[in-house]
Amino acid sequence: MNRFDLSGKVAIVTGASTGLGKGMSLGLAEAGADLVLVDYVSSAETAEEIKAMDRKAITIVADLMNIGPIQSIVNETIRTFGKVDVLVNNAGIIRRTPAIDFSEKDWDDVMAINSKTVFFFCQAVARDMMKRKYGKIINISSLLAFQGGIFVPSYAASKGAVAQVTKALANEWAQHGITINAIAPGYMATNNTKALREDPVRSKTILDRIPAGRWGTPDDLKGPVMFLASQASDYLNGHVLVVDGGWMAR
Repeated sequence: MNRFDLSGKVAIVTGASTGLGKGMSLGLAEAGADLVLVDYVSSAETAEEIKAMDRKAITIVADLMNIGPIQSIVNETIRTFGKVDVLVNNAGIIRRTPAIDFSEKDWDDVMAINSKTVFFFCQAVARDMMKRKYGKIINISSLLAFQGGIFVPSYAASKGAVAQVTKALANEWAQHGITINAIAPGYMATNNTKALREDPVRSKTILDRIPAGRWGTPDDLKGPVMFLASQASDYLNGHVLVVDGGWMAR
């Protein structure tokens, strides 16, 4: 099990205050990592749970709708911990509107945080990782990297971009000891899916297709993110790991 041990590793997780980001942060801490928790609101609750495991955690409040804060977050991580071993690019938003009525602002907002910020955060941490010939980058994509969805054209486009950027960076940075993979969660019980879960017709349609028969939870991403952040995944690169209860198999 030592191959899964993250003791002494430092991970940045964006969107860490709640939902999947919080679940993955706790999973990394359980495996031994220290955390830098980034969100547009405080991640203090997540930090307290991590500190209760005798791990270190700092919180940074930042608006990742633009790339301005990225370098300062990386700099603060290096000042505090001396390095960045793992980045989990989880922060993101979704806007639901029929495509015929979709606004330019909703398109630009979603693409900015879901894809542009992801690329430039990867770039910023890679500069530190390359110095040590080691790093693990985990981008959070979606089933909609493979499917179009309904009423979410910018979200589908942005998550497709995440999957492709992950592959492109893996091609360039593997030689520097960096692995870049993505997780594509299925239908998860988070704030982003609240409207779907409260719609009895859509909820039933979704659940009827999931062989597991339930919505996913933040805990369901703990194992995958531990694996991708650990030595156990050293020869996995440019991969999009679907975690969906079997949705794509139907």
